[in-house]
Amino acid sequence: MSDFDPVRIGVVSVSDRASTGAYEDKGIPALKEWLGRALRNPIEWHARLIPDEQEQISGALRELVDAVACDLVLTTGGTGPAPRDVTPEATLAVADKVMPGFGEQMRQISLAFVPTAILSRQVAVIRGRALVINLPGQPKSIAETLQGLPQATPPVHGIFAAVPYCVDLIGGPYLETHDAVCRAFRPKSAQRPPRSG
Repeated sequence: MSDFDPVRIGVVSVSDRASTGAYEDKGIPALKEWLGRALRNPIEWHARLIPDEQEQISGALRELVDAVACDLVLTTGGTGPAPRDVTPEATLAVADKVMPGFGEQMRQISLAFVPTAILSRQVAVIRGRALVINLPGQPKSIAETLQGLPQATPPVHGIFAAVPYCVDLIGGPYLETHDAVCRAFRPKSAQRPPRSG
């Protein structure tokens, strides 16, 4: 039995081709691999692989938050400017609150690598007591966006450092990270005593 709070995480890969089996989905394994290394909490996974259809994406997000009671939902894919890229619209359609800082920082991180980062339209929202974040489609970009560029000069913060405190503020479980992968930031007043588990 873990001393750490259990967490329910929804991982959603949005891809016409992967959802039909035309090629292997790499988004869900990439999300699980990074989060599995970063979090000390026991994770209950809920995965969905769906096509680029706005109502299906919104429906999956509503189900994961409202019925499954996920604390955190991460999507990958469908955030560019192409006609079939509708993940941001589907995400905004289920939002109670929009959290624009996440999208701003994701684009900032990606701009360190490619000028086309400005074409990305990722958003993050609150629905009920869950945080929903759109991530890039490529596994390497997923890891860079979550983890940041700690070796850069100056270092660039990844978005996941802010996720545990955000989840605290909306009434979710206390997420604890492995500092070697991602050091969560909380104000001193919001920190629990460290433990060795």
